Order: sequence, then structure tokens, then C-alpha cells
Amino acid sequence: MKSNRNFLYLLVGQSLANIGDVLYIVGVISIIYSLTESATASAFVPFTITFSMFVSSVLTPLLIDKFNLKHLLVDSQIGKTIFLFGLGIHLMIGFDANKLIFIFVVIYLIAFLDGCANPIRQTLIPNYVAEDSLVKANGVAETVTQSIQIGTSFFGSMLLVVFDPNELIWLVTMLFVFSSIILGLLKNVEHKEETDEKKWTQLTKGWKTIKRTPLLKTVVRMDIVETIAGSVWIAAIILVYVEQALKAQEYWWGFINAAFFIGLVLGSLLCIKFSLFVDKKRHVFIIIGASLTSIFTVVFGLTSLPVIAVILSALIGIFGQLKNIPQQTLVQKSVPKEQLATVYTSLGTLGTGTFGIAALVMGVLSDYLGVRSIFVFFGYFTCTS
Repeated sequence: MKSNRNFLYLLVGQSLANIGDVLYIVGVISIIYSLTESATASAFVPFTITFSMFVSSVLTPLLIDKFNLKHLLVDSQIGKTIFLFGLGIHLMIGFDANKLIFIFVVIYLIAFLDGCANPIRQTLIPNYVAEDSLVKANGVAETVTQSIQIGTSFFGSMLLVVFDPNELIWLVTMLFVFSSIILGLLKNVEHKEETDEKKWTQLTKGWKTIKRTPLLKTVVRMDIVETIAGSVWIAAIILVYVEQALKAQEYWWGFINAAFFIGLVLGSLLCIKFSLFVDKKRHVFIIIGASLTSIFTVVFGLTSLPVIAVILSALIGIFGQLKNIPQQTLVQKSVPKEQLATVYTSLGTLGTGTFGIAALVMGVLSDYLGVRSIFVFFGYFTCTS
């Protein structure tokens, strides 16, 4: 992949935003816990984010046909900056339990804008990168994203030793400002405005594209299966798995999570290194990746050795990514570029909605069936994808 200035701007701008997103959540959860001393209240943060992104992905098609995609991405980042700035000012006044509602409103609004920005970012990549370089570009983007997830998650809590939560919010506000500036340097992409369409037509456009594209219908079925199965990997379930199945200390939970993200990075790097081969054998990598992920998940559920669990977690990350990147490239090449944004919003709606419901059900099944059983069952369930 040749040097591409717009792709670089998109990558750097989004990376700064991603770092800020993780750090601001660390700060906000710390603030909420200090206000309430309740783990349940803190747990409502990811629930609020998931619900808001679901609503956003439903409504985003109304904006896509009205506004320039680059401007939507930049404006969403500016909006996040303004909301976080408002939160920082609010917290400077001094915070008490009465401010909890305001904090959750800000969390909701920022997540709403993220839900709008995510499909646009995915849509812009094929507009800035040549078709034969898409696998490498997607691999680079995933590598950077997962590396940020690993590093920021690890160092985020350590920053609370240096900064108080309010100072962390101001640090993230600065990151968001720089992100907005860099994303503003992006080149505009050609965009057709279809202002005469009814709102219902705009909302359902992505679903109609999926319905008439056989490959996308297959991807949707796979996504449903994999999202349901993937909900067993939420933090709460893994913690129970470590305590009940492995009978190990809590720090193994951190090792398992870290190994999974490291696996994702390694899988992305392999796609970058062998991008031409992966691109030619996309279907093979999707099938092998899904199959091996299924097998390793079953074995993960059966093992009692923490070290083996860590290794399996890394392997699941590697082969999951070796499936996901070719699959994403397949989606990007299967429909015209001007239809990608609405397709991604539909896929996002499906993903967040399915995951939110599945995560709740998974907690109940874990209590009734045992944590080993759900890993084994959903390992087999993944085979259907």
C-alpha cells in the first residue's frame, strides 16, 4: 500500500479519538464509583453506551444522505469535544450525587456521536485506499485500534495515580481537539444527496441493500451467530470463568483479556504481511478462521489450566482477526461505495442490538448452566457461521 495522506489523517485522527474514548471512560467510571460506591452504577456505563450506539445506528441513515460524510465525521468529533468540555466545567464546580444524571447524559450523547462516526469511518477507508490495498489498509487500521485498546486499557488506570478523574477528562478533551483538527484535513469524498427520499426509505436503505445482495445476507447471518457467541467474552463472564472453572486468582482475568487483544494484533499483522495472499483467499480465511475459533472456544471451556486458557485466548484472537479482516474487505467490495455507509449502519444496528440482548441472556445462562457449559455450547454454536 503506497503512502496515502488521507488514510493517514483518518488513522491518526481516529486513533487520538479512540485513546480519548478509553481514557474518558476510565475517568468517568472512577467518578461514578466515588459518588455512589456502587459497582452496579458503574456497570450502567457500558449499558448506556451500547444502548446509545444502537439508537444512533438506527437514526444515522437520515444524516448520511443529507450531509457530506467527511463533515459528518468531523462534526461528530467536534460534538464529542464540546460535550466533554461541558462535563469538565461541570465537574470543576464540585460534584455530588445530584450530578450523576448529567454524567450519564454526557456518556449517552458521546456514545450517540460515536455510533454515527463508526460506520462513516469504515466507509471512508475504501474511498481513500485503492481496492487492491483494502486488506492491508483494514489490517493496519485494526492493528492500531487493538494496540490502542491494549495500551490504553493498561495505562488508563495508572494515569489515575498521576491525575485525578477531572484532570483526566481535561486531558481527553485536548486529545479530542487534536483529533477534530486532523480529521478536518481529510479530503471530501463524492457524495450524492437524495433529499427527495422519505425518512422511512432512508432508514431502511441499508437493509434493502443487504436483502438484495446474497453475499451480505450471508454476512448478516454469520454476524448474528458470532455476536451471540461472542457475548460470552464479556468481562463479567470471564471473571466468573476464572474463579469457578479455572479456580485461579483474579489477575488471570487480566492475562486472558490481554492475550485476546494481543492475538487480535498478531492476526492483523499477518493480514498486513500477507495481504495479497489473504485477499485472493478471502473465503478460505473466513471459513478456517471461523472453524478454528469455534474449536478453540470449546477447548477453552473445557480446560482447567490457566496457562492453556491464556494461550487459547490468544489463538482465538488471532484466527478471529484472520476471519474478520477478509470479511470486512468482502463487505467493502460487495456494494458500491455510495451505499456502504447505510450498509454499515444497518450492520451496526444489528450488532449492538444483538450483543446487548445476548450479554444479558449470557449472564442468566451462566448462573443456571455453569460457565463451562456456555463456553462449550457457544463454541459449537459458532460452527454454524
